[in-house]
Amino acid sequence: MKEKYYISTAIAYTSGKPHIGNTYEIVLADAIARYKRLKGFDVYFQTGTDEHGEKIELKAKEAGLTPKEFVDNVSGVIKNIWDIMNTSYDRFVRTTDVQHEKVVQKIFKKMYDKGDIYLGEYQGLYCTPCESFWTESQLVDGKCPDCGREVELKKEEAYFFRLSKYQDKLMEYIESHPHFIEPESRKNEMINNFLKPGLQDLCVSRTSFDWGIPVDFDSKHIVYVWLDALTNYITNIGYDPDGSSEEFHKLWPADLHLIGKDIIRFHTLYWPCFLMSLDLPLPKQVFGHPWLIMSDGKMSKSKGNVIYADDLVNEFGVDAVRYYMLHEIPFSSDGVFTRDLLIERINGDLVNILGNLVNRTISMGQKYFEGHIENKKVTEDVDQELLAMVSRLEEKVEEKMNRLEIGAAIDEIFEVLRRSNKYIDETTPWVLAKEEEKKNRLETVLYNLLESIRVCAVFLFPFLPETSKCILIQLHTDNESMAFQESTTYDLNQPEILFQRIDATK
Repeated sequence: MKEKYYISTAIAYTSGKPHIGNTYEIVLADAIARYKRLKGFDVYFQTGTDEHGEKIELKAKEAGLTPKEFVDNVSGVIKNIWDIMNTSYDRFVRTTDVQHEKVVQKIFKKMYDKGDIYLGEYQGLYCTPCESFWTESQLVDGKCPDCGREVELKKEEAYFFRLSKYQDKLMEYIESHPHFIEPESRKNEMINNFLKPGLQDLCVSRTSFDWGIPVDFDSKHIVYVWLDALTNYITNIGYDPDGSSEEFHKLWPADLHLIGKDIIRFHTLYWPCFLMSLDLPLPKQVFGHPWLIMSDGKMSKSKGNVIYADDLVNEFGVDAVRYYMLHEIPFSSDGVFTRDLLIERINGDLVNILGNLVNRTISMGQKYFEGHIENKKVTEDVDQELLAMVSRLEEKVEEKMNRLEIGAAIDEIFEVLRRSNKYIDETTPWVLAKEEEKKNRLETVLYNLLESIRVCAVFLFPFLPETSKCILIQLHTDNESMAFQESTTYDLNQPEILFQRIDATK
């Protein structure tokens, strides 16, 4: 039996087409999911769309559509972009799915029967785009602290969840599970800004609009969007208060919720308390990833600085865009997108370091040995550093991936690729080829290079899946071992260009 690994993204809000900042999350999750599969895990990777709420109702009205027509369209757009980015999710879920809605109603009733949900009245400062209530002290310059927009005073009858009941239990859990919230800065923010001042009971129903899941025992109310959205992580794998599925018992708790840093509060305060109310274990880790922003700040239509992933893919190719997203955003601080840096990374890393190495090596194999190469094991001291780096690569990549330092993991692979290029300069195969008695040494050198490239291609698969496949096809091998193989035979295919150099002036 393989060890299971359940990874999820936050479900994307269906208010409009996702820009590259929104798309970064699905690519990041995909790289982690592919890596875990490569390491032998039985991976379940879930993503999808969050489709209820007042904002959707208003957007649909503006578009002259019913809310369901509106979300059907946007959900399709989001799924299409996830597919364009070559992401390997196992299930794409929607909060308008009938099964999800039925189970959410049961969850609400179970919490109500337990006394964790009660009827009251809410008056608060509400931000419609964020679907969030705020206190006066939480506002920044009188505006929503998350998005900076205006808030309005709203008063209505509402059901509340007793968040305060679980505060001490949650604090104890966070303190005893140091990696539950990552990175550390997000954990400190939750503890100091929310838990220590004291959690307020949470409004979990609304009556002022209709687009949501009805509370089945009180039809005036709809389930507030965050209780509806967060429960997707369990409703779609078979959780049911009346008896959960075998799949649920196999997969839960989730190993990793991958979410944007702006919704860390919902996933590390509200969601754990909901789970405690349901007597369910908490996810093993919640990672609040940084943002991909523009040089002039967050992307917004008002700034006119929005860029979409499908447009970039059409221009530069999917693996080039994936490489930029995964390599250029640090573990815990925002990454900046510029076209100049994207082109620089393509020309510098993908063309010069990776593409040239593969092309030169295979071309020499064809030229000097008609593509048929074995390890003649005529070794010299100059081989040792390269082979040592290749042998340590699995350990180094694993260390970085376990810490979710994706860009650093890619750097480890490219260090071996750089060293392989240097090895060509050190061994000068073109000089060895001039002397018949050096033929076995030349074949050993090329074998070392081909094996180094193969191992790197295997490790590149989670990040650049199509490029990895293309390299293995050129090597004419399906060997996915992460270790250097001493004795194999290469019958190479013809070399092909992996990435075209881009003339930035054009």
